Amino acid sequence: MRRAALRRNTGHGLTPPVPPFSPPAMATFTALTTLHGKDAAEALGLAMERLVPEPTGVGVFEIEDGTGLWEVGGYFDGPPDTAGLALLAAAHGARPFAVSELPDVDWVAHVRRELTPVEAGRFFVYGQHDADKVPAEAVALRIEAAMAFGTGHHGTTLGCLRALDRLVDQGLQPQSVLDLGCGSAVLAMAAAKVWPARVLASDIDPVAVEVAAANVASNGLAGRVVCVEAAGFDHPDLKAAAPYDLIFANILKGPLIGLAPALAGMLRPGGVAILSGILNDQADEVAGVYSALGANPMHRKEIADWTTLTVAQSLGK
Repeated sequence: MRRAALRRNTGHGLTPPVPPFSPPAMATFTALTTLHGKDAAEALGLAMERLVPEPTGVGVFEIEDGTGLWEVGGYFDGPPDTAGLALLAAAHGARPFAVSELPDVDWVAHVRRELTPVEAGRFFVYGQHDADKVPAEAVALRIEAAMAFGTGHHGTTLGCLRALDRLVDQGLQPQSVLDLGCGSAVLAMAAAKVWPARVLASDIDPVAVEVAAANVASNGLAGRVVCVEAAGFDHPDLKAAAPYDLIFANILKGPLIGLAPALAGMLRPGGVAILSGILNDQADEVAGVYSALGANPMHRKEIADWTTLTVAQSLGK
């Protein structure tokens, strides 16, 4: 059974809203709860997988509102064991599960109908159902709705694409690029489309890495973008490719701050990082942490509730 990714903006905040992960076609019931703490949420998610009847999918997600709450949910192809769910909630310190019956909706088809292409400067992100809308001059990136690890609609991904577009206009010519926490790999692919640089895409979640590799292949970039599973920079390929001229880190505030010393150290002097997954009221704190490490702010852009920061490593580093 596949559990949903425990990461940044995946499943996250797409507009219009969709379920946090795509349920199997037969799923007709959901059971959702919230509780504090990643470890407790993961433990509850694992326990849910042992229910009878078994859920067809389980998702564990951080709620990005600064409360520390996590959402744990399951999809079922019939009525779930409500007594079992109540016992699990009590045992793990979670709120009682809210069980709902879903309408018979083909979610992938729904998303395909509702998600329009995304334009970010020269970049055009689309699904195959909109292939006839791709402008001739655009840098086209195909992301299918079924692979909802970042379609470009969320303010964080859109902010990163716009920041990248601005760097291309400014004449940046990186030789080594990393998309850290890549999700769909849309940012890695965008970089590979405009530069002949070495591009690595990494994610802590093996499912996201599979999705990224499939997207890379469908965009004709196999061999140009290398996808690896890694926690932070803990992978020999990531270390071997350093220092980087450009790093994308579209993750949450906590990981951005925790990884800041390593990320700043992986940047070449004068190298640039595009940081996102940051709520607007968190941006000053994140910028301050990176400034203290010599990665000074170049640009800041707010899109809805989210801020994207572009920082450059000091030449004296």
